[in-house]
Amino acid sequence: MNELTQRAEPAWAAVISVTLGVFGLVTAEFLPASLLTPMAMDLSITEGMAGQAVTATAAVALMTSLLITAVTRRIDRRLVLLAFSLLLIASNLIVALAPNLLVLLIGRVLLGMALGGFWTMSIATIMRLVPEDRVPRALSIMFSGVSVATIAAAPLGSFFGDLIGWRNVFLAASLLGLLALVVQYATLPRMAPSGVTRLRTLFDVLMRPRVGLGMLAAGLVFTGHFAFFTYIRPFLESVTGVGVHGIAAILLGFGVANFVGNFLAGALVERSLRLTLVVAPLLMGTLGLSLASQGGVAMLDGALVALWGLAFGAIPVAWSTWLSRTVPDEAESAGGLLVAAINMAIATGAAVGGLIFDVSGVTWVFVASGGMLFLATLVIVAGVQARVAATA
Repeated sequence: MNELTQRAEPAWAAVISVTLGVFGLVTAEFLPASLLTPMAMDLSITEGMAGQAVTATAAVALMTSLLITAVTRRIDRRLVLLAFSLLLIASNLIVALAPNLLVLLIGRVLLGMALGGFWTMSIATIMRLVPEDRVPRALSIMFSGVSVATIAAAPLGSFFGDLIGWRNVFLAASLLGLLALVVQYATLPRMAPSGVTRLRTLFDVLMRPRVGLGMLAAGLVFTGHFAFFTYIRPFLESVTGVGVHGIAAILLGFGVANFVGNFLAGALVERSLRLTLVVAPLLMGTLGLSLASQGGVAMLDGALVALWGLAFGAIPVAWSTWLSRTVPDEAESAGGLLVAAINMAIATGAAVGGLIFDVSGVTWVFVASGGMLFLATLVIVAGVQARVAATA
């Protein structure tokens, strides 16, 4: 594992700058979920094709998360993070001006590079910005950017997309990237690369007992979720029958519930990590099938979507805790693998969901999502352990 040089005094302004970067990246990542219909209509493509914007981002983020540390091993980490913020700005500008699907996908590829690279380096960066005893607080600040983006991106994207158009929403997102870049330039210290990163370490960690099966289970959970989440707007429009304001309200409920679920997850994981790992996808799978079979009543659908957000709020916390207990001596390398697994899941969920949507309709996307989550639950019950592993 790379050795990180930590500061004697916390650099809170720099931590805030990293949080702004996370907020801008996650906001840009989630915007297509709330703007899929107008994007597809404007570009004269199907919603399933427009959903591939999510696939492209996730696929490139996956590759970047595995390779970026080795590729940039001789470059100042400050410069690398600034470059990712530049890519975020460029991505949103290209998407906002895209005349066709190809240009749109190019913009989302740039976002994937920024997203995968920034996430891979963000935790290690935080560890270098504050003393060891302040790392948990600093990480909670950074992840608050994810929570706020989860709450704000989808409902505000839907609302402002109707008000000013989806292209102007992406132009506004580019301003978020510009703000992050300016604050990072002003606050991030120089951080020389430390240690020697080898791709071989990733394979060694993946081959350890329980690690590969756990990564598979996590991938199945996130695949099921993003098949659901990418196509939530078409479902609410065509099945639930709500307008843009109803969609915004339901997505806001999802975001708030997700934030609450993230907050409650700490206590749940402390009580029983294994139970949390099992119950969350089981509940999500049940909700997906319930929406597919009973959807059509706005109040009921809104409540079910909010419950999904509550359950999903526990997922990142539970799997991060599982990782820290299973691979305590190579948490950084295992973290890169988990980022890669999640992005593979996002790409798969969006791509398969898009194919199902175009062939059979959005209801069957939710059926497939529920089935994937039930399969994940079976894998977890069968072979994923939650106890602390001995270091290799």
